Amino acid sequence: MTGGDPATGRRFVRLSLRELGRRLHHAPGTIRRLLNKSDFALRVNVKRFTGPPHPDRDKQFRYLRRQRKNHQRTGDAVLSVDTKKKELIGEFKNSGRTWRRAPREVNAHDFKQDALCRAAPYGIYDPTHNRGHVHVGTSTDTPQFAVDAIRRWWRHTGRRLYPKARRLLIEADAGGSNGYRPRLWKYALQRWADEDHLTITVAHYPTGASKWNSIEHRLFGPISLNWAGEPLDSLEKMLGLIRGTHTTTGLKVTASSTRKSYPLKVKVSNYEFAQINIRHHTTCPSWNYTISPRVP
Repeated sequence: MTGGDPATGRRFVRLSLRELGRRLHHAPGTIRRLLNKSDFALRVNVKRFTGPPHPDRDKQFRYLRRQRKNHQRTGDAVLSVDTKKKELIGEFKNSGRTWRRAPREVNAHDFKQDALCRAAPYGIYDPTHNRGHVHVGTSTDTPQFAVDAIRRWWRHTGRRLYPKARRLLIEADAGGSNGYRPRLWKYALQRWADEDHLTITVAHYPTGASKWNSIEHRLFGPISLNWAGEPLDSLEKMLGLIRGTHTTTGLKVTASSTRKSYPLKVKVSNYEFAQINIRHHTTCPSWNYTISPRVP
């Protein structure tokens, strides 16, 4: 009736309470109490293992922390960025529960052809002011889309919050549209640096350590709680639920959207890449680099 692993000593019960009661000639309630006394409970799998840690993991975390303190001390901007899970916009089930008189009826299947669009929410979190912004696109999540989202936030909000700033620190995951490998990410950052005369430093979280990116629990977590159990049946409703996100610590969130189309597989030539004014830091140079404007 029980299973287990002789190597680890872990044990589990495979049968239902009803079946256990039938075999042991006891009521299911009695079986439940006996299991509870033996420290058995219904449990789910917990995602925890990220594979072997990178050898420079701790070094990068310490260096990232120093970069953040350095920029905040001089009054420059620090941003945590990432793309939230893409959402189908339409009558689809949204995980969670909400208070209502009757359950909301939604589609039985999550078919893309039934959706109005597929939204890609790109998040920007400012830890200094505890402010968040989500730029929602209906095209694809590309490096150009990511840079456009950050640049939009900077021009509409960032320059007002940091009027004297000439430097910007971006904390990003190691992969995805803002990863350290895509050439287009660095190329788009260079064009932005030239336009706004801004020195942009990027510090990537070590591989497999994205859950420590502050945007995950400071911005995305509260947003998911705010729209839990409420179908995202329109893009306007999604933006409204994002803007309505608040926390007891004073988080304020804004949102914007774009229907601009971003093509996939955009190539940056060797010549274009060589023109990027980039300086790789001596500490973990692949994960830490500064892009400076090419014009005075």
